[in-house]
Amino acid sequence: MEKKRLAFYVITVSDSASKGEREDISGELVKQMIEENGHVIAGFTVVPDEIERIRETLHSLRNRVDVIITTGGTGLTTRDVTPEATLSVIERRVTGIEYLLICKGVQKTPKAALSRAVAGVMGKTLVINLPGSPKAVRDYMPIVLEIVPHAVEKINDDPRPCGEI
Repeated sequence: MEKKRLAFYVITVSDSASKGEREDISGELVKQMIEENGHVIAGFTVVPDEIERIRETLHSLRNRVDVIITTGGTGLTTRDVTPEATLSVIERRVTGIEYLLICKGVQKTPKAALSRAVAGVMGKTLVINLPGSPKAVRDYMPIVLEIVPHAVEKINDDPRPCGEI
């Protein structure tokens, strides 16, 4: 059976990248890995670490794409507000994805436990926060790309039992 091509939207959350002061390596890496996996980039944007801008951007994409991947703004600084913005627009958390990514991260460094990244469902769109580090993106995206197709099928009420998909 041919793998369904999913529509992804990538949002980089970074004050410096949004001002053009820093190259957006992580966002470009996310896009590259999605395309290499046979999926479609429906859009891409860079926004500052401002909760309202992040929230508005997420909300504007509700039901317009299958998956939104954010990168950046998941740490402990006062400007890291991507999880709060995400929590304000999703209806259901997918804590298993959050847990899986943390487990993968702490295998490499205990500092991964400091991530506050969130995953959840907004309408028929899956939203996943990733850290802004290119290293974390390289580590986490293969996992994300493996589980996202099944998650999207279930979000869209695929009636088949999980073991049969």
